[in-house]
Amino acid sequence: MTIPRKAQVSLDATPYNHCVTRCVRRAFLCGRDIKSGIDYEYRREWIKSRMHKLVGIFARDIAAYAVMSNHYHIVLFIDKEAALSWPDSEVIFRWKELFRIPILAQRFILGLSLDHSEKEKLRELLSLWRERLTDISWFMRCLNESIARQANAEDNCTDRFWEGRFKSQALLDEKALAACMAYVDLNPIRSNMAKTPEDSDHTSIQQRIYAAISGEQPKELLPLVGGERLNMPKGLPFRLDHYLELVDWSGRHLDPKKCGAIPDNIPPILERLGISPKHWLYFSRNFESRLKGLVGSAEAVRHACSQLGKHWVHGISDCQRYLSVTPY
Repeated sequence: MTIPRKAQVSLDATPYNHCVTRCVRRAFLCGRDIKSGIDYEYRREWIKSRMHKLVGIFARDIAAYAVMSNHYHIVLFIDKEAALSWPDSEVIFRWKELFRIPILAQRFILGLSLDHSEKEKLRELLSLWRERLTDISWFMRCLNESIARQANAEDNCTDRFWEGRFKSQALLDEKALAACMAYVDLNPIRSNMAKTPEDSDHTSIQQRIYAAISGEQPKELLPLVGGERLNMPKGLPFRLDHYLELVDWSGRHLDPKKCGAIPDNIPPILERLGISPKHWLYFSRNFESRLKGLVGSAEAVRHACSQLGKHWVHGISDCQRYLSVTPY
């Protein structure tokens, strides 16, 4: 029996989630169709643009993404504090960007008076919309349905574009977050679609690199701000230069036929997170296949399980082995 999303992970356990959506039958509906010879590469830009638009509406930020030929990955951060701080008018305007709003909400925006029952009804709607604007399933729904409609209209058909429900993983700690982000950013290199991170089109790593050349960080992505400190700004707990070095180093060791010693200049982020290079490279290849719904140290996974009323979760043995190590 299918388990509802809200029963699979506690939103209080982590603000980070890794989501994957694939095209039907894994056909190349966003790349070059080998059989027909038709090139649909431009549709990857549709997905990328829609992602960036939605994070400006939802209380969500993108930590990493990769749009491939027949699927895409996205690592999302939920900003509950931002959603709770929105005034009622902003909630309405944001929801209006996605769906038609009832006359009741339109009257509120125009400053027209509402009676007691209308105010109560509006309060219920605002609570519902605010919740949905922080919900991962509603984000993915607004992303996938829009792309499916575009593609079907172009193809003049009504067939299913995406496979069933999107796959999701809750990233419970910094180790899981760093490993997942690098796994996502290295997708084109693992698939032989690119040779280097800067050549990996439609990925967050390429976007971060191009922005870094100008001494900036991309506005559309959650920034990398370093380790914890006083007055901590919003962003990922890694330094930008460390993360870029880490992804580049990992990418150079993806080829299983390549022999050679791991270089001495291991990226500092591995030492800080307490992950051995051997274990890191294992996750650079197998993060999605070996780990399922909950990802983090064994302690973090067990804590999340207790919140969800679960007694066991797939992949906890790998979490114990690879993500629960002490600093070396």
